[in-house]
Amino acid sequence: MTRRVAVAAALVVLTLLVGSRWVTNRSAVLANQRSTVPTAPATGVAQPPPAPEVTPSSTPVPTHVAAPKPKPKRAGSGPFGSLRTTGRKQVALTFDDGPHPVWTPQVLDRLKTANVKATFCVVGSQVRKHPELVRRIVREGHTLCNHSWNHELDLGTKSVKEIKANLELTNNEIRKAVPNAKIAYFRHPGGKWTANAVSVARSLGMQPLDWDVDPRDWEIKDAKVIGSRVIGGARSGSIILMHDGGGDRKGTLSACPNVIKNLKTRFGIAPLR
Repeated sequence: MTRRVAVAAALVVLTLLVGSRWVTNRSAVLANQRSTVPTAPATGVAQPPPAPEVTPSSTPVPTHVAAPKPKPKRAGSGPFGSLRTTGRKQVALTFDDGPHPVWTPQVLDRLKTANVKATFCVVGSQVRKHPELVRRIVREGHTLCNHSWNHELDLGTKSVKEIKANLELTNNEIRKAVPNAKIAYFRHPGGKWTANAVSVARSLGMQPLDWDVDPRDWEIKDAKVIGSRVIGGARSGSIILMHDGGGDRKGTLSACPNVIKNLKTRFGIAPLR
């Protein structure tokens, strides 16, 4: 009897030892699993979205940015696409039919005093006679414009070949006086534009230059009338036609100071380029 009790007690002790080791090992396994499994986010706490998976793209990455396309040039508003206004607030002064040995220097003096630049539409035959005046025009920062060889009012009605010869002869004479001179514009005598005249001018790199204010100083000698016509007709962007050659220009000269002062105050005066 005593021996049976002892055996039974030994079995109980052995069972307890084996169970304790199993529990210890199981706890270690569970702890290891908890350390490798992500903890579930707490309820009600916003979590950042998972990072997007990055995969190689088959689209090539550009190595440079293309330059913006240039804006188209503004079309003219005069006959056959000629330029009638400046396209900005400032107005432009233009003087035709020179250079003249008496009037052109005085016009230049008035412009210099007012610190204003203008455009001189020169006649080729006059350039040949007075190249020193063309040099002064350029030296003082004014713009040159081809105004035909001898102020031919019917030039635009002639053949393309004749028109081209006339304009090239004038340009060549200008460049004899001022080598490499920039001649950006052509103004047809009397504004008698034709499609052929415009086409030839453009083919030679010159923009046809018209106007929108004409005080008719080529026939009116009264300075007050000339001044009032310019001041009354001018608006933002006006191209103003006056003359430094072709006749008596005392009225134009007398009108210049007041005209320049008024236009500078109202709009500003800027050269055509």
